Amino acid sequence: MVSAKEPAIAMSSGLSIALLHCLCLATCLTGPPGQSKKEEKLWPENFTSILNSLLDGYDNRLRPGFGGPVTEVKTDIYVTSFGPVSDVEMEYTMDVFFRQTWVDKRLKYDGPIEILRLNNLMVSKVWTPDTFFRNGKKSVAHNMTAPNKLFRIMRNGTILYTMRLTISAECPMRLVDFPMDGHACPLKFGSYAYPKSEMIYTWTKGPEKSVEVPEESSSLVQYDLLGHTVSSETIKSITGEYIVMTVYFHLRRKMGYFMIQTYIPCIMTVILSQVSFWINKESVPARTVFGITTVLTMTTLSISARHSLPKVSYATAMDWFIAVCFAFVFSALIEFAAVNYFTNIQMERAKRKTVKSLLEFPVAPVQRERSTEETLMSTDANSNVRKRMNATVQSEADGGSRIDTRHSSIQPPSVAQGSSDITSHSLSASSPNPFTRINASETLSSARATPPAPPSTPILTGFVSQHATAGSPSIQHLLGSRLEQIQTTTPNLLGASAKPSAVTPPAPPASHSGTSKIDKYARILFPVTFGAFNMVYWVVYLSKDTMEKSESLM
Repeated sequence: MVSAKEPAIAMSSGLSIALLHCLCLATCLTGPPGQSKKEEKLWPENFTSILNSLLDGYDNRLRPGFGGPVTEVKTDIYVTSFGPVSDVEMEYTMDVFFRQTWVDKRLKYDGPIEILRLNNLMVSKVWTPDTFFRNGKKSVAHNMTAPNKLFRIMRNGTILYTMRLTISAECPMRLVDFPMDGHACPLKFGSYAYPKSEMIYTWTKGPEKSVEVPEESSSLVQYDLLGHTVSSETIKSITGEYIVMTVYFHLRRKMGYFMIQTYIPCIMTVILSQVSFWINKESVPARTVFGITTVLTMTTLSISARHSLPKVSYATAMDWFIAVCFAFVFSALIEFAAVNYFTNIQMERAKRKTVKSLLEFPVAPVQRERSTEETLMSTDANSNVRKRMNATVQSEADGGSRIDTRHSSIQPPSVAQGSSDITSHSLSASSPNPFTRINASETLSSARATPPAPPSTPILTGFVSQHATAGSPSIQHLLGSRLEQIQTTTPNLLGASAKPSAVTPPAPPASHSGTSKIDKYARILFPVTFGAFNMVYWVVYLSKDTMEKSESLM
């Protein structure tokens, strides 16, 4: 029995040794078992099989956890470009990377890698949130050169879905403080179909870090991007209550453009209108041009300022400034109209006063002179003068008597009457011709009957000189050198007697040129008032907090 069992034991031990050698050889040839398994799973066919297994029986019409817990979608936003902002349309545009993350347990897998990085073709095969922008006017998903979408599946079923979007969103603006205003432009998004009982939104990195706006991303010209805040709210509708996520971008307007285009031209136009106060009031064309030009300039500035604003029904801060400047310019034109009106009234009053003083001036001496002139110019007076001239020529021997006869015709009445008898007697005695004596007596009698001319009347002198010079040659021959003596003596006597009786006429009206009292007051009142207005205006609006609160837009 013992001999029979020994060969069997020896055969079994040899067989086990041979199997052990075979296993060692196989191990040396094939390597470690884990390494071969890993290399086998990195093949593309293996990934294809994984994706096929994930989509096998997957219904993308149902949300994750359908009929169970609420689906939580975590979001964050990266702003690549912000702007421009349109005041007329009350909207703004920005370019963003919009990221959404949620968990879908149906897409769990067991593979060698942690994340499956896929392209946009996988997006249409799985469920994605129906997120939309509630205040968006137009949103564009970029598709060049391919749809700009990122889709990743993690081993535990977490999904990251990113899109590049250009969003034009509404930004309600209250332009009462324009252009010193600030605005909080919101971006609101949420689910279109799922109420908060089925899907909610949260911030991926918390409220402070979930929205990133780099400084270089701002492409604003008229605004400064001061920052942003985030919030969430619940909106009720007839289909349920929905979670809405909101991002407020805080903007403050830059004033440089409006200072150059509107404020400074308005101030300069008002100052130009006040220059007319320093122009003489008689320069009507110059002051009229100043007034009308400045009024038209202010009208043009007000129209151009409204082009960059929506047609709101209330007045903005710029509207108030332009209205006050227009009032100052128009008041300057009205001030000149008032100056011109009152100046004309003063001139009319001065003219009336002058006419009245002329009417009250005594006209009796003038009338007496005119009557005397008419008497001497009459025919009888001329004949009497001729008779006296003849008597003088006839009595040439008696020079003294001849001179007295000439003087008696121009002396005052008292002197003429006193010397009339002597003159007639001397003429009668000295003349040898009886007819000559009779003529001399008649001449003296007519001279007494003729009223004497006043001392200031040059008619006799003019007549004598005219008659002597323009008369016949016989008179010039008879008088000879005596003619010069008569012409020289008579004006001297008349001029000496005319001086005491001269009456000074009324002075002409004073000139109304110069500066009006209204202009003097306007030179001080207008600049001081305009300066006070500017001080109050700028202090109020620059110290006022014109930034809109985000809560007012919720």
